[in-house]
This record gives sequence, structure tokens and C-alpha cells, in this order.
Amino acid sequence: MFTNPKIAIIGAGPSGLTLANLLQQQNILFAVYEFETVANERNQGGTLDLHPESGQLALREAGLYDEFKKYARPEGDALKIVNPAGTVLWDENKGDAPLTFETAGRPEIDRIDLRNILLNSLKPDVVHWGKKLLHVEQGQGDNKYDLHFADGIEKGFDLVVGADGAWSKVRPFLTDVKPFYSGVSFIEMWALDVEERYPWLSAFIGAGSCFTFDEGRVLISQRNGNGSIRVYAGLRQDETWTKDCGIDWTKPEIARMDLVDRYYNDYPDDLKRIILESKDELIPRTLYMLPIGTRWDPHPGVTLMGDAAHLMTPFAGVGVNVAMLDALELTRAIIAHKDEREGTFDLAAAIQNYESSMFERTKHNTQTTWNRMQQSFSRGGSEAMANMMQAFHRGAYVLDHRVENLSMLH
Repeated sequence: MFTNPKIAIIGAGPSGLTLANLLQQQNILFAVYEFETVANERNQGGTLDLHPESGQLALREAGLYDEFKKYARPEGDALKIVNPAGTVLWDENKGDAPLTFETAGRPEIDRIDLRNILLNSLKPDVVHWGKKLLHVEQGQGDNKYDLHFADGIEKGFDLVVGADGAWSKVRPFLTDVKPFYSGVSFIEMWALDVEERYPWLSAFIGAGSCFTFDEGRVLISQRNGNGSIRVYAGLRQDETWTKDCGIDWTKPEIARMDLVDRYYNDYPDDLKRIILESKDELIPRTLYMLPIGTRWDPHPGVTLMGDAAHLMTPFAGVGVNVAMLDALELTRAIIAHKDEREGTFDLAAAIQNYESSMFERTKHNTQTTWNRMQQSFSRGGSEAMANMMQAFHRGAYVLDHRVENLSMLH
């Protein structure tokens, strides 16, 4: 039992910062330790949609929903599906009016805007930058934990929450399980200032996302809130494909043409043009995941959230939403295991309660993601997605999720 528990959150991504805000709402003290030396030191990725039952719910309970609405783009929920022959199977840009918060269930928000909302709402000095965690060790005393950073050791924590992503340094304290290659690699490309510089691309993609799914390959385009579009050319290839394929990714202009010639040459001109007009950045990425159903034995003062706990590919569009729901459920578990008379917290019971629910919930999400990825990289994948959308709008299907932004999975 702890009266004023010493809590460390490792990682200032969506799950770690959501947890920080929720704990702050409950006047529970914590410290966030982040590898980056300053906020937004590296690119935070593109756009993602937040779902009412998870990401949006966490923001509501953190008192940040109104701030979210200032930056969210309901029109970005519009979806366009084009098959490999160039036939438009589904297009939500054709409606009489753009989507609004009342008509779009899952507004888009740029990752950098979401992170800034979460960061700016925290009290000063609770986030410690430039803290590269090496490992977690059992400390002296009952259920105390020490954090070994590159620049020294922080001792005596009662609760360590690993929200430090795919290659978590907290995870090895709990389990030997590591991410494995999903079988899919992506080439991420950007087009900036699309309204002025690439008007055709802007008009073709529309207000939200444009998907083409095919046997062994996909083409995904997503509008961002800063006037840019990010394009992801995905291929089912070996893990070392980006290094061994013979395409020189350091020469983007030639690389884009080689990519089209080798892997998308039979596509119609419009689809090839999506790749060729995305001229402002090119980043090869390999997608990893944790085994479906990953779990570990509960430990009294150490747990995981988000990608550290259940890394998955983006093909069900749930990664960040599940991570933010992790933060909400862990906070609720901590509060539920507070003795109001004594003012003490039973952190061991809180962790066990949180993890038992999280394991079951994320097993379902990871399996759904895996199934959706297999469908996306199959012949007729575009038609299957369009049929699903048509059934959903007829009320004959409960839509799970769409594809979430890919750029953080590397």
C-alpha cells in the first residue's frame, strides 16, 4: 500500500501523455521520462482518427475534448476506395456537404497536434527530456524499482509504466517476447502544399483517405491538416527488402520511378501518378508487431501500455486509440484501488485488474488487425473494403476501424 506513490511514465507518446493528463486530473503525482531532448525533436508522424469509445473518451475524461475539437478535422473521415483497375468503388467526398463533428464519428487529427494538446495541458517540469532508458531493475525495499538511464540512475519508484513504444526498454523486465517482422514493408512519401503545388493530387485524394488494396501490394494516401498528403506504397516482401531490392532510396526521384516500374507498372496512370507526384520526402519502413495474445505474469509495480504492450500494424486503425484506452483503464484501476479512509493505493491489485482486461481487449484488436492486413494484401481487397462500407451504411455491418497512419511504425 502506498500513500503517495512515486510513479514513472516512460515515454511521452500518446499513451504516456494521456496517462499523465489523467493522473494529473486525479491529483496523483508522476514524472514522465522521454528519450527526445526537446518536444517534437523528430517528426511525429501524419494523421490518425480518434474513436468515440477510446481515444475521444480518454480526452473527455482528461478534460481535453474541447481542445481536441479545435484541431480535429471531421472532414478527414471521408474515405475513397479505388480498385487496381482504377475504378472508384466508394467515395465519401461526393456528398452534398463535408463531414462535421455531428456526422463524422472519427475525426482526424495530426499526430503533432494531438501531442501538443497533451503536452501543453501538463504542469511545468513533469516531463523530463533527454532521458534514454537502458533498463529497469528491482530496487531495495518492498516493490521498489530503479530506472537506469544513460545519464544516471533514478531510484525508488513504486510504479513504472512502460509507454515507450515498439522497442520498449521496460518490456524486458516483464517478458522476453520481442516484436517480429509482419511481412509487410512500406515506402512513405510526402507531398507538401498540395493545393498550390499538386492540385491534381489534392483533388484526386479528396478530404480524407484514398485506399487501393491488391494482391501483395497496397497504395494508401492520407490528407494531413498542414496542407500535405502522405502516401504509403506497401508491399508484401522479405524483411530485408528495402535494403536488398536494388532501389537507391537516397535518390528519391529515381526511386519513385523504379518503385512504379517494378511493382505498380500495371496500375492505371492515376494510381501511378499518386506515387510520382509525392516528391517531397521518401522514407522506407518495415512494419513489426508483437505476437497475438502477448501477455506476461503480473508484477506488483511494473506494467506496459500502447505499442510496448501490444504492437500491431495499422490495418485496423486502432493503435493509438487502444493505447489511449490503456491509459484510461489503468487510471481507473488505480483510482478503484484507493482506500479513501487511509488514502493509500493498492498498486499491485490495480495492475492485475488493468492487465487482465487489457490482455483480452488487445488480443481481439491484434487479431482483427492481422485479419484486416491479410485482406488488404489480397486480390479483391479493394472490393471487400467497399462492400464492407456499403453494408455498414445499410446498417447491416458494424464497422470496426479503418487504416491508421503508418508513419510511426518503424
